Amino acid sequence: MKRWRPGARTLGALLAIAAGAVLWPGAAAAQKSLRIGASLSLTGTYAELGQAMQRGNLLCVKHANEKGGVLGRPIEILIEDDESKTPNAVSIYEKLIVHEKVDAIVSPYSSPITDAVADVSEKHRLPMVASGAASPSIWKKGRKYVFMLLTPTPGYVEGVLDIADRRGLKTVAFIHEDTLFPKSVVQAGHEVAKRRGLSIVGTEAYPRGSKEIAANLARIRAADPDVLIAATYFDDAVAVTRQMKEHSINPRMFLATIGSDFPKFYEALGRSAEFVYGSAQWEADFVTLRAGGLIPIARQYPGAREFVESHKKEFPGVDLSYQTAQGYGGCQVLLEAIRRAGSTDGSRVRDALSKLDTNTTFGPFRVDDTGAQIAHKMVVFQWQDGKKVIVWPDELAPGKPRFPTPAWSQRP
Repeated sequence: MKRWRPGARTLGALLAIAAGAVLWPGAAAAQKSLRIGASLSLTGTYAELGQAMQRGNLLCVKHANEKGGVLGRPIEILIEDDESKTPNAVSIYEKLIVHEKVDAIVSPYSSPITDAVADVSEKHRLPMVASGAASPSIWKKGRKYVFMLLTPTPGYVEGVLDIADRRGLKTVAFIHEDTLFPKSVVQAGHEVAKRRGLSIVGTEAYPRGSKEIAANLARIRAADPDVLIAATYFDDAVAVTRQMKEHSINPRMFLATIGSDFPKFYEALGRSAEFVYGSAQWEADFVTLRAGGLIPIARQYPGAREFVESHKKEFPGVDLSYQTAQGYGGCQVLLEAIRRAGSTDGSRVRDALSKLDTNTTFGPFRVDDTGAQIAHKMVVFQWQDGKKVIVWPDELAPGKPRFPTPAWSQRP
C-alpha cells in the first residue's frame, strides 16, 4: 500500500498514486492510530470532484492531528481510487473494513456509488457520513448507519426557481445525465416548479459520459423555455453550455448544478460562462461576508477562514471548491461523533451522529430520524465578469442577478 506524508510529495505526485491508497499522516504510529478508510473517484468520470473531496479529507485529518488527534490517538486516513466505478468502491470498502480493519469510514463521491457502499456500511454496522451524496432516495430504504451531510437535491433548484418566479417567468425545461443524482435533481425540480406554478415544457436525459446531446438540445430549443436547468457534473456542465451557444438556445436563465462552480468551468468556456447560474453547498466567499445584516457567518461556518488559508498553503494554485469543503466537513462530523461517543464502536458512534447538532466549517449539521440532513442550506451564484457572485438567498447575497440572460447573438 502506497503512502503519502505531508512534505514528502507534491500534490501532483499524490494524485499520481491514485491507483494505490493514500495515507496521511501518522504512519510511524500506525499501531496506535485511529484508522479511517475511504474510496474516492480519483480517476474516471467524477475525478475532478473526487480529487477535490480528497483534499478536504486530508486537510481535516492534518488539522485534527495538530490538535492531538481524537480520543488521544493520532489519525490515519487510507484512501483508494475507485475509478468512479460502483463495483470497485464496494470491493474497496469490504477490504478496508474486513481485512484492513479500519476503525471508521468516510464516504465515496456521488450518489450512485454512495448508495451501493451504504449497504456495506449497514452490513458491518459501521456509520458513514455521506459527504458526496444528496439523493434523498438513499435515506428512504430504512438504513440506520448512513448520515447525510449535504443539502438534499431540492436545494439545487429551489434558489434559481425562486428567482425565476419572482421575475415572472413561466416555463422551465430540464436536461440531465441519466443517473441517480441528476435524476433526483430533476424530480425535485418538477415538484418545485409545479409548486410555484411554472410549466414544465421538456425533460431530456442522456447516457452517462455521452457527448451526443445535439438531439436533446434541439428539442429544448423547440420548446423555448424561460428557464433551463441542467443536472450535471463537470464535463457535461461544460458540454451543455458550449453546445447551447452552438445551437443558439437562449433561455432567460440557465443553471448547471455541479461543475459550474469550479474556476475551471470559466477557464474552459471563457465569456460563454457569463450569466450562467450555479448551485453551491458552500462558497469561500462566506469568509468575507460580514456587514449589511448578513447571516453570522463565523457561527454558521466556524473555522472557514483558517480552512481557506490552509488550503492555499497546502495546495498552492489548486482551485478551492465546495467539494473540498464537504470532504473536510464530513470528516469533522465523524470525528466529533467519535469524541462524543468516547469510542469507535459503530453503534455508539451511530447514536452520537443521530443526536449531533453542530456547525462545521462546511456549515450546520443536524439530521432527522432517517439520517437525512435538515439543517444545511445552499446558495445560488452567477458568473459575472469572470467571478462567481452569490445572488440567492437575499440574506447571503452581496450581488444581484444579471437578468435576463441576453441571447448569444447579443453578447460581446
